[in-house]
Amino acid sequence: MPQPSDLLTRLAVSTVIFALRPDHSGRSVLWTPLVRRTREPQRGYWALPGGWLPPNEELEVAAARTLRATTGLAPKYLEQLYTFGQVDRSPGARVVSVVYWALVQSDEAARASAGPNVRWVPADTLPALAFDHNRIIEYALWRLRNKVEYAEIAHAFLGETFTLAELREVYEAVLQRSLDPANFRRQMIASGRLRETGERLAGAPHRPPRLYRYDTSAVTAESREPFMRERPAS
Repeated sequence: MPQPSDLLTRLAVSTVIFALRPDHSGRSVLWTPLVRRTREPQRGYWALPGGWLPPNEELEVAAARTLRATTGLAPKYLEQLYTFGQVDRSPGARVVSVVYWALVQSDEAARASAGPNVRWVPADTLPALAFDHNRIIEYALWRLRNKVEYAEIAHAFLGETFTLAELREVYEAVLQRSLDPANFRRQMIASGRLRETGERLAGAPHRPPRLYRYDTSAVTAESREPFMRERPAS
């Protein structure tokens, strides 16, 4: 058995992608695409999109390239998540993976490459994946659920403008709990992070709901308190 010092070290990039899609009941949940490994080790297992890092390519460029090659996706939101480098995470060599995460809108996800080697699965009900990729996705979910309470990350799942109901649907899917509509509206308006566009959703029956957009210029250090805490019932 090779000793840790004898293992060849290789550098790779992988990407965790999250998109909102309906489950079998019609409820929006987080989905992530997986790719089937076509070579050893762990041939036939599902894994995160990724690949080796060439010596002359920047990390984010490599992450975007491998993502586009495996899934056809080119997300606008692509951020470095964490570096996973445990000695025994891959047999035969020490593989250090710089992992990115990407958030995509549902219409963009619908245009992703399809085929026998690409599969979308609910992010909270994963099969057994190659290497430590279950652990990586679990970590990405933890980061997303913490960050959504502090930052304007939910807009990555939406268009430039959105209704409060659409925004609440994102929060409910990410946080895995129902949110009181009136309470949600009060908290989001009071946060100062939203601005009315003066327009309403086209094609909606009855009175169309107002459209909003994020106002990042209104976010200050003092306003970065968690703003999606459910308040106790009075």
